[in-house]
Amino acid sequence: MSVVGFFGTYAYEHGQWKTLSEGELPPLAEPSLWIDIHDSDITSVVYAPAGPGSGVAYLGLTPRTYFENPNASDPTDTLREAAGLAEWWALVHSGGDVPGKQAELLQYLAEDEEPGDFELDEAEDIDEEAVFVEVKTRRFLTALDLPLPGELSG
Repeated sequence: MSVVGFFGTYAYEHGQWKTLSEGELPPLAEPSLWIDIHDSDITSVVYAPAGPGSGVAYLGLTPRTYFENPNASDPTDTLREAAGLAEWWALVHSGGDVPGKQAELLQYLAEDEEPGDFELDEAEDIDEEAVFVEVKTRRFLTALDLPLPGELSG
């Protein structure tokens, strides 16, 4: 029996969320945040303006790790993305403790791993919070002081 994970794509602009088709990334008015959850394993986060970040971060696993392919995404730099996301947060919420927010957001961001580093031992207890990226995505969005979109709110 095959279990299919959660899939969802959402865009935050003008202070509200809209649900998109899987993988859809339309032009968005800045500041904006786009999240795409893939099979309960990867959440791609695209944010603009990017500030000191690249504008792309991941929660759960990175595409390079998940697909075991170094060409699946650019290498991750979690410190850089946490800085970019913290500045994005400050822009959306009119200031605040950017260094503190950067440290808080850093704990949610995925780093590239070597193949096999993330495989679960079936004999181990499974920690739902570590396995299902939608749980981490809810907490990440809460850390950004944003409401939860669509199916993530329930």
